[in-house]
Amino acid sequence: MKAPFVWFGGKRTVANEVWESLGDVQSYVEPFAGSLAILLERPETHTGTTETVNDLDMYIANFWRALSCDPEQVAYYAEWPVNECDLHARHLWLVNEGQRQMANNLLIDPAWYDAKIAGWWVWGINSWIGSGWCSGKGPWRVVDGQFVKNKGDAGQGINRQLPHLGDAGQGINRQNQPLFDYMFLLAERLRRVRVACGDWSRVVTDGALSSGAMVGIFLDPPYSTEAHRHLDLYSVDSGTVAHDVRRWAIANGDNPRYRIVLAGYLEEHAMPDSWRVMQWKAAGGYGNNSMTENANKHRECLWFSPNCLDPHVQKGLFDMQSAGQKNYEK
Repeated sequence: MKAPFVWFGGKRTVANEVWESLGDVQSYVEPFAGSLAILLERPETHTGTTETVNDLDMYIANFWRALSCDPEQVAYYAEWPVNECDLHARHLWLVNEGQRQMANNLLIDPAWYDAKIAGWWVWGINSWIGSGWCSGKGPWRVVDGQFVKNKGDAGQGINRQLPHLGDAGQGINRQNQPLFDYMFLLAERLRRVRVACGDWSRVVTDGALSSGAMVGIFLDPPYSTEAHRHLDLYSVDSGTVAHDVRRWAIANGDNPRYRIVLAGYLEEHAMPDSWRVMQWKAAGGYGNNSMTENANKHRECLWFSPNCLDPHVQKGLFDMQSAGQKNYEK
């Protein structure tokens, strides 16, 4: 199942490899949720029922919470044609009034969500080009009822740009898929998923990971400054959190209950020899259009903790067993 929006650094391409290595874990945790590309690609045959996702970005957390509770209203606000004036007006509302509402409610009330914020946000991110959606860092803002440009003001502003015009749209704007049906399918998938909004470390404590005989943890933090990437890809970004994540992964990698997968660039993380590493090539997109980013797509890696399953070994054993069975039958 695809996510309803495009996300920088999404790992849908390697979701199959991740799940082959995690296996059917009883508990699954994704501390950097983003588009939930890995969770949404979990095999339907899996029986594990405890799933926890988290993101520090309140727009992300509100979207997934609202979608799981009220997909019809989210779809209602997301169903809108691409319109440049609406894009700017809604963007301004989201980084001002929407941000205020979430700050006052989302982190306080675990049952609170806003379907309009969720619908407008996902509509806008699919109409927007590149980074900067809902970052609040642009110079354009409303002052005394006027739409003005003020670079010296550190308030919540936006950048002006054309909406996505290159094709029929992306994410929720794609054709041939009824939006309401799609949102209901996503909501059904997320019905029992626990959505947290805060620092990643809160969902990987001993207490948070106490459920289940085997816990799968997929770590995909914003890549570090050493990865030489643009540091404005996300509305809530960090060039250092990847180091903290790596340290946690190494410290917990030998826990027999944990199967950990860490994503990053090849030279970004020095992992123990006991961790299996897989290089892969990222698909094209906004995140790798420049020459620098185009080279980066060849540096993507996944590191698997010692307790992860090795699909190549598993398949090899299966082939040997099958061959032995065939020889026996002869």
